Amino acid sequence: MDRYEYTRNNLNSQDLLKNPFDQFARWLQEAISEKVVEPTAMCLSTVDAEGHPSSRIVLLRGQDELGFIFFTNYLSRKGSEIEATHHGCLNFWWGALERQIRIEGTLEKVSDDESDEYWNTRPYESQVASAASPQSREIRSRESLQALVEEVQRQHPGHVDRPKTWGGYRLLPDYFEFWQGGPARLHDRIVFLKLVAGWQIKRLAP
Repeated sequence: MDRYEYTRNNLNSQDLLKNPFDQFARWLQEAISEKVVEPTAMCLSTVDAEGHPSSRIVLLRGQDELGFIFFTNYLSRKGSEIEATHHGCLNFWWGALERQIRIEGTLEKVSDDESDEYWNTRPYESQVASAASPQSREIRSRESLQALVEEVQRQHPGHVDRPKTWGGYRLLPDYFEFWQGGPARLHDRIVFLKLVAGWQIKRLAP
């Protein structure tokens, strides 16, 4: 298999914004402008109480001055692992730009008001699916899942109230790594590390 050479760009420290949230927002907007497929898709990694890791793709649904927000079933595997350790890692990969961002930190639930606000913007079909699915638990068949969907539709035509077992988490970052692919595997890696005095910026070897 031929090697892919990363030649699109480089990442200079002097070009970085001093706040990693602002730098993230800049790169995300560039990914959107480049029409990257699902630019808000991110790999969320968590660990259970025994230290066993798991990863899955979720969608970023909000960013504020505190952190990065996504939504899920609190009783899912990811929800159980978050409640066990409260640590997680997000990874964004934008291949068209030859970039990735890794963000590590602690995870906490968003407020009920924030979860309700997002839930009420969702299409009815998505509300039904989330309310009906016993996420991460074994089901007998596709048909049994469809039966659960139809039961929710029968009981809640037009709108479903947010289940208390479904809502948002916010990752509160203490570490950002901005990665830009480089030729001959000499990639650029710039880290923002959260300290009491603010963000420390340093470069890592590829």
